[in-house]
Amino acid sequence: MKTQRRRLLLALAVLHVGPLAHAAGAPLVEVWKSPTCGCCKDWITHLEANGFRTKVHDSGNNAMRSRVGIDVKYGSCHTALIGGYALEGHVPAREIQRLLKERPAAIGLAVPGMPVGSPGMDGPDYGGQKDPYDVLLLRKDGTALTYQTYR
Repeated sequence: MKTQRRRLLLALAVLHVGPLAHAAGAPLVEVWKSPTCGCCKDWITHLEANGFRTKVHDSGNNAMRSRVGIDVKYGSCHTALIGGYALEGHVPAREIQRLLKERPAAIGLAVPGMPVGSPGMDGPDYGGQKDPYDVLLLRKDGTALTYQTYR
């Protein structure tokens, strides 16, 4: 009887810890943003809803953007790092997952500006409006190519 009870308790403990172990193994996205930017907070919520962990620095992103080598023409309101790659702007979680799977030789991904309808720019205030935008793959030579198009 004691053995069965021990097994049951162990099984319940594993079931309870399982989701925590999964969260601990989730990829970490480190984000630099302004402390007052609401759309940045919404983008972070989008990432967390899609299985990413986040660490946020409310110190602005200009210095980090420059440090990782992203040209200001690809700039947006936040810069992030994940798995050796930089992310600039409202990059969808789906494209980040693809980037981590494919592992191209690149600086990372960017969604320049703040297109309405992109993750973080898609809340109720925008009334369902969606602007077309591209997710760019930023190459190490300073050029970029379209990684994914959203229309």
